[in-house]
Amino acid sequence: MSEDTEQMQEKFRAIQEDLSSKISCTDSFDVNNIKTVAGIDLAYWKDENDDEQAVCCIVVIDFNTHEVMEKKHFSGKIDVPYMPGFLAFRELPLILETVKLLENIPNIYVFDGNGYLHPRHMGIASHASFYLDRPTFGIAKTYFRVDKKTDYTEPAPESGSFTDIVIGGEVYGRALRTHTGVKPVFLSVGNNISLDTACKLALALTDKESHIPIPTRLADLETHVQRTELTTSKI
Repeated sequence: MSEDTEQMQEKFRAIQEDLSSKISCTDSFDVNNIKTVAGIDLAYWKDENDDEQAVCCIVVIDFNTHEVMEKKHFSGKIDVPYMPGFLAFRELPLILETVKLLENIPNIYVFDGNGYLHPRHMGIASHASFYLDRPTFGIAKTYFRVDKKTDYTEPAPESGSFTDIVIGGEVYGRALRTHTGVKPVFLSVGNNISLDTACKLALALTDKESHIPIPTRLADLETHVQRTELTTSKI
């Protein structure tokens, strides 16, 4: 690891530790008042100069009908190198630029990634919350082993079953089965929401098409569309 990278990590870690003390794992809203939810995801690629590029896609849906209200995207160069535990610093600039394009500011943001399930509780869903002024939570498709030792316990095979991910006596997240017999997703609080409420919302936002909640599934699909358009248009 270069000296510049070490200094960057020290700076980023200090920011994370400061923000993590301000995370709230309780509901700051009335669930009955939720009208819109947005899913956020990013996709990466290398350009002709071998520079890393990414596109952020946000899809806003109606919470009750699940209809798409709008889709927005923003792309650009990624200047922060990949460093485990510091993903938010790579993604946040593009996320905030995409949010500026939204005509419908959602009640809640759902991220394709982690929040509290992170060594310093500062996954992208937590970190971004301090700039979005909205409750957030994360849904990851793969398990992030925070301490390199603690694994998760498989939930029962039935839809809605879950097991909490406990590390050092603290609940970091939840392995949730959104459909019977499918792989679990990994849920964690971002900010200003409880784990139980995030779990209920994740189940309410999941349909028969996928075991991933609709907002992040649509955002993921949109990143593939936009990445293809952006890369082929340069040829």
